[in-house]
Amino acid sequence: MSWYGQCKLVTCYILLYQIDHIFFTRVCSETAGGLPGLVLTLAGMGDEGMSVNIWGPSDLDFLAGAMKSFIPNRAMLHTHSFGVEHSASSSQSTEATVTIDDEVVRISAMFVKPRYNNEARNSTDINSKPGDTAIVYSCELAEIKGKFDPGKAQALGLERGPKYRELQLGNSVKTVAGRMVHPSEVLDPPIPGPIVLLVDCPTQYHMHELFLLQSLSRFYEDSSCQTENAKKVNCIIHLGPSSVTNTVDYQNWMKSFGTTQHIMAGHENKNMEVPILKGSARISSRLNFVCPQLFPSSGFWPVEPANGIDLEKNKSTSFQACESVAAANLLKFRLRPYAQLGLDRASIPSLFSYEEIVDELISEIPEIKEVPEQISKFWQSSVDQKNALAPAGKHMLMVEEPWISKDSCLPDILDEQGNLAKFQDDSSLRESVWRKRPKGNSETPCCVENATREDMEITFLGTGSSQPSKYRNVSSIYINLFARGGMLLDCGEGTLGQLKRRFGVSGADEAVKNLRCIWISHIHADHHTGLARVLALRSKLLNGVPHKPLLVIGPKQLLRFLNAYSTLEDLDMQFLDCRQTLKPSVEELLGDNATESATTQLENTMFAPGSRMENYNKKPSSPKDTTALANLKEVLHESGLEILYSVPVVHCAQAFGVVLRAKEKVSSAGKAIPGWKVVYSGDTRPCPALVDASRDATVLIHEATFEDSMKDEAIARNHSTTKEAIAVGTSAGAYRIILTHFSQRYPKIPVFDEEDMHKTCIAFDLMSVNLADLPVLPKVLPHLKLLFKDEMVVEESDEVLEAVV
Repeated sequence: MSWYGQCKLVTCYILLYQIDHIFFTRVCSETAGGLPGLVLTLAGMGDEGMSVNIWGPSDLDFLAGAMKSFIPNRAMLHTHSFGVEHSASSSQSTEATVTIDDEVVRISAMFVKPRYNNEARNSTDINSKPGDTAIVYSCELAEIKGKFDPGKAQALGLERGPKYRELQLGNSVKTVAGRMVHPSEVLDPPIPGPIVLLVDCPTQYHMHELFLLQSLSRFYEDSSCQTENAKKVNCIIHLGPSSVTNTVDYQNWMKSFGTTQHIMAGHENKNMEVPILKGSARISSRLNFVCPQLFPSSGFWPVEPANGIDLEKNKSTSFQACESVAAANLLKFRLRPYAQLGLDRASIPSLFSYEEIVDELISEIPEIKEVPEQISKFWQSSVDQKNALAPAGKHMLMVEEPWISKDSCLPDILDEQGNLAKFQDDSSLRESVWRKRPKGNSETPCCVENATREDMEITFLGTGSSQPSKYRNVSSIYINLFARGGMLLDCGEGTLGQLKRRFGVSGADEAVKNLRCIWISHIHADHHTGLARVLALRSKLLNGVPHKPLLVIGPKQLLRFLNAYSTLEDLDMQFLDCRQTLKPSVEELLGDNATESATTQLENTMFAPGSRMENYNKKPSSPKDTTALANLKEVLHESGLEILYSVPVVHCAQAFGVVLRAKEKVSSAGKAIPGWKVVYSGDTRPCPALVDASRDATVLIHEATFEDSMKDEAIARNHSTTKEAIAVGTSAGAYRIILTHFSQRYPKIPVFDEEDMHKTCIAFDLMSVNLADLPVLPKVLPHLKLLFKDEMVVEESDEVLEAVV
C-alpha cells in the first residue's frame, strides 16, 4: 500500500500540492492501482503540471514501463526503484536501503520476500515473482536538541547575548576569560526523534522472512542483540490483512517492540465496506430511499463479514493478543511537537447511519416523504396492465406519452460543423432514419414485455468523465446476465471499489469471478485504469479452480499496457483487438448469411461520412487471433448473446462503441421473442455509424459530457452534448436512452432540458436498470430532480473530512 493511499483523487486535490514523495510497500494492482490517475491529475495541475517522486522496490520499473503506453508525459513520473534484482540468489537484502536522509528525516527500506517452503531457504526466489516483494519502511525523525539552560551558561562565565544563540545552534564559544564552553555543558540531553515503522506483510509466506530481518533487531525491546544503537519505536502501522496479523506468531512478534503503539491498518472486512465520503454515501442513500427499484441498498449497509474470513479464527481464548488500535478514517499519530506525541482522534469523522441520512433528507425536503410511494405506483401500474392483458394472450402495449410524434422524436443530427448529416446518397440522416424506422416503434418491445427480472440488468459503476469525483466515478458499466454471468463495458479507476459498494465484498467477488468478458472503448485512462485490478482479483479468486482466461476486447494500444503489467501479476486474460470485432468479422465468425457484403458494412462504419479518419489506425490490424475469436464465440454462447460487435466512433485513434444483442427466446405460447439490444457509445461525437448501429436498440447508453450551451467545447474535444446524445437515440429509434459520462463540473445532476427527456434517463453511480423496468424509467427522473432542486456546483473539498459507516 502506498503512503499516499488509494482515496479518490479529487477529494485530495488540495493536498496534492503538499506531496513530494510516495512510497510503495508493494507494487501490484491492489496498492498501485490509483497511481496512473494520480500522475495524470498532477500533470494537469497548474500551467506546467506537477511532479512527484515515487519510491518502491525494483518491481516499480515494470509498472512505469506499463504506464508508458498511455501516460503522455513521463517527465511527471519520477520513479526511484531500489533493492535486490529479481535474479539475485538471496531472498532479501541483509542491510536496509536508505532512500532519504536529510536534516528532517531518515527513511530506510527493508525487503521481505515470501518463503513458500520453510525448509528450503533458496526456494523463495524460485517460486516468487515480481510483485511478491514487500517493503518495511522505517521513518526516523531527527533528534530534538536539549533545552538550553541559562543558569549553567552563567555559571560557566557567559553573559546573556549572541553566544547563547551559538550554543543553542550547537556551536562552541569562549568566555571572556578564554574558557571554551561546549553545547553539551549547557544543554539538557537531546530527545531521540520519533520513529515510525510501516509494515506490510501481505501473506503468511512473508512472515518468516519478516521475523528474521536483521535491520529490525535494533528496534526490539527484548532483543539479546541490544546495543547502544538500540532505538525505541513510537508507532508501527501494520498493513497486512487480519488473516496474517491475528496469528499467534505475528502477535508475538509485535510484542517484541515493547510498549510501541500499534495501528492495524490492513484490509479489515469492516473497513472494506465503510464508505469514505459522507457526501457520496448520502447521495446513494437518498436515492435508495426515493427509488429503491433503481437504487438498491448499497453493499455497505450493513457491514457483514466478507470472503468467508473469520477475523477471530486465529485467536485462541487463552492467548493474550498484543494491544493495538484499529485504524480509522483521518486517525492521526502526531510526531511533532513532541509534547503532543501520540494518537490524535480529533479529526475522525462522526458516524452516521442510513436512518439518520433519511431523517435528514425528510427534514430538508418534507415533500420528499411521499415520493417513494408515488414512484412505486409506476411499477405496480406496469404489473397490473401486464396481468390484465395476459388472459387475452396479447402483448401489453404501453403507448408513449401523447406529445411524442414524428416531429418531436426525430431531431436533426448535426455534424461537427453544424450541418445536417448526410448519407452517401446525399439524403439527410433524418429522412433516411424516418424512412427506415419500423412502424410501432413507440410500443414497448416484445423483449421488454416478456422480460423476467433475471434476463439482464445494467449497473452503472461510474458515470463521470476525466477523473473521479466525490459523486461520480469514471466510466464503467456492469451488464448483469445473472445465471449467464456478466460483462464490463469500460473499467475505469475504482471499478472494483464500486462493485463492492453496490454488491458488498462477497457479492463483488462473485461478480468478478463470473465475468465473461471485459470490453474497453478506447485508451484514455478514465476508461481502463481499473482493469488490471479486476483481472488480478479474478485470477486470485479462481486460483485452483478450473477456468479459462477472461476475454478482454479493446484497442490495440491497451495490449501493450496489459503485456507489460502482466510481468507484475498474473492477469489471466486473453486479448482481442476491437478491430477484429467489427460487425462483418463477427458475422463471418458466427456463420451468419449477412444481407450486405462486408465491403458495404465497412463503408457504413469505418468510412461513413462524418467519421474522422484518425479514428482508425492507418496500419492494417494484426492478423486475426483465431484462438481469441473462438473464445469470443464461446463467450457469446455462454452469455446467451446472439452477437457482440464494435463500432468505430469519432473521438480519438481507435475509439469504439459496442453493440450487444441477446438471442431470441420462445414464449410459453411457442412464439419467438426477439432478444434485447444494448448499445454503448463509449466517447464520441454524434456520428452516422453509431446511429446505424443503434437502430431499434432496446437501450442506448450514450455519453453526454457537456450541456447544450457548450456545443463548441464538445466539438473541440470530440464529445457530445445532452441534446445531441438524445438525438442519436431518437433518430435510431432506440426504445430507451440513458445518458452518462458527465463532466465533473456537474457534481450531482447534469443540466438538461426536460422537454427532451420523454424516453431518456440520467445515469447515477450505482444505479441498476433492469430490463423489465424500462417502461417506467423516464417517469422516475422528474421525481429524482426533487432531490437536487436547490443544488449548485460545489467545491469538491467541501466534504473531504466527512465519512459514514
